[in-house]
Order: sequence, then C-alpha cells, then structure tokens
Amino acid sequence: MKTVVTYRAKAECPTHARTEIGIRDLTCIVDEPLERGGTNLGASPTETAVASLIACTNVIGHKCAKRLGIDVGVLTIDARAKFDRRGVLMEEEIDIPFPGITLTVTSDGPASEADIALVGEETAKYCAIAKLFSAAGTDLTVNWVKAAT
Repeated sequence: MKTVVTYRAKAECPTHARTEIGIRDLTCIVDEPLERGGTNLGASPTETAVASLIACTNVIGHKCAKRLGIDVGVLTIDARAKFDRRGVLMEEEIDIPFPGITLTVTSDGPASEADIALVGEETAKYCAIAKLFSAAGTDLTVNWVKAAT
C-alpha cells in the first residue's frame, strides 16, 4: 500500500459563488448563501472546512477506538468555530482566519470516561484536518466526553 498518494479533483465554477468539484465518482457542491450571491446548494468554503474537521474527527476517532478495542458507540460532535471574516470581506489580510475551534465529541457507547479520553488522545495524533488547523495557528480544543445517562 502506498503511504503517499496524490488526490485529483477537477472543478467547474458556473458562478462566482458556486463550485462543483468532481471527486472520485461524486460531485461536491460548495456554494454561498443567497445573501452573498450564491444559490445555497451547498456549504460555504469556510463552513466546509469546519465540516471536514468534524468528519475527520469522526472517521479517525472510530478507527482509533476499533484499534484500541473500545466501543464508543455513536459519536455526536458539536463544533464552535470562531471565524475572523475580515479576510474574506477583503478588509485586511488575516494570518489566522479561524483563531479558535472547540469540538465536543460525545460518545453514547459503553466505554468508560478514561477509555473515551484515550480515544481522543489517539485521534489527535492522526486526524489530518485537525493537524492542518493546528499548524495554521488555530487554537483547537477537542473535548471527548461520555453521554449523560
């Protein structure tokens, strides 16, 4: 198995706000809301970035849990992302557009709080999107918790 691969994607951009990205046999639509001249057929680029973080946390979290033999059940992930819009509004260049993101990952499985915390520690080592945000200077906090019973 190759450890480094090249992703290929090709996009059609029918409007200033809408991008239709061909990935594998899928088309992913990224769009702006109506008030910003879009057609609201997909999440905005910045919303898509946060959604990617959530999805990567889910996928890698479950992979880590399986490898550790921990049953985390179904995960619910709540994201709170601070976004400095001055850059996209073209007011000024922003070095860190997402100064802070907090994820709360809630497990409804039978795993103990200690086991859930271990899954969180392992996930932090391997989640590619979390690493991108952290390397970009985002203060990323990911809290793994057990669902209240």
